[in-house]
Amino acid sequence: MSGTMMDNKPLPPSGEEPEPPVPMDDAKPPASSLLPASFLSSLPSSLPTKGARDESPLRDVFLGPQGIYPGARWLIYLAMAFVIFQVEGWLALSLRPYLSVLWWRIMIEAGMMLAAILPGFVMARIEDRPFGHFGLPARRAFGRNFWVGTLWGIGSLSVLMLALRVAGAFEFGALALHGARIWKFATYYAVLFLLTGFFEDFLMRGYSQWVLSQGINFWPAAALLSFAFGYIHGNNPGEAKTGLVAAGLIGFFLCLTLRRTGDLWWAVGFHMAWDWGESYLYSVPDSGTVLPGHLINSTLHGPDWLTGGSVGPEGSYLVFAVIAALWFVFDRAYPDVKYGVRVRP
Repeated sequence: MSGTMMDNKPLPPSGEEPEPPVPMDDAKPPASSLLPASFLSSLPSSLPTKGARDESPLRDVFLGPQGIYPGARWLIYLAMAFVIFQVEGWLALSLRPYLSVLWWRIMIEAGMMLAAILPGFVMARIEDRPFGHFGLPARRAFGRNFWVGTLWGIGSLSVLMLALRVAGAFEFGALALHGARIWKFATYYAVLFLLTGFFEDFLMRGYSQWVLSQGINFWPAAALLSFAFGYIHGNNPGEAKTGLVAAGLIGFFLCLTLRRTGDLWWAVGFHMAWDWGESYLYSVPDSGTVLPGHLINSTLHGPDWLTGGSVGPEGSYLVFAVIAALWFVFDRAYPDVKYGVRVRP
């Protein structure tokens, strides 16, 4: 892997200020001149102070020389996200009887997005830094990085589907939608997967990546969070081990895009386009789920190692070749490191 690695280690604490000298008029003789040497030698080298006795043991667990430890801040962020999602879930259940399946799905994705992003704004206030430091700067919203990432997402998925077609494992089939419904569902799924991109990318590669990079550096944090990203996909119906590994590796690749572009907009565009292409354009299972309102009546047939089985193309062995090609090409197209964690002493 090419590119210069930035050192994300926290800054060392600044040196202590020297104590002011005692005025000569108030100076007292040192204790050593008043007590016998034999008594002084019998004293312990350090004595407990009242302040040390009064400190809570939890203080050393959560606080260091530079404030709250990165791991503790991450737990605070996750706790807020959990509480917000639970409250949203309670409110959503009260509206469920009045919503269609499509609107219900949009509302759930929007709720998860807010549960991931709103605590980020709180942590920005607590840490006294702009929210944009966590990967979604407003000045770059839906700019060049987003649209280039979108093209890479739909392009790389199309390469995978073309390979499956050449191998005889994928058939396009006839149109399943007609007229205005084509554009209606195309727009619906673009919005749905944009919300999904914001939720998953900010949760796993936004504040979490930023704060853990302070404690264990960028790539160890990326590996940990990418493993978690793949693991949580196990909750999807129809998932398999191959699909979980592929999801984790795609997440790790998106960490590279964060590292080289400096923000998450490229990753959000890629994520949206990949999911949109699977669920709507090519109408195949996406992480084990086939959604209603897809464009064509496509079919996959052949051994599971080739088609992905119930997982869909993300479970195909061919997806690993696509991920490797993505890493290779992106590494050369974006050689410079632009993402760095700014530490405030």
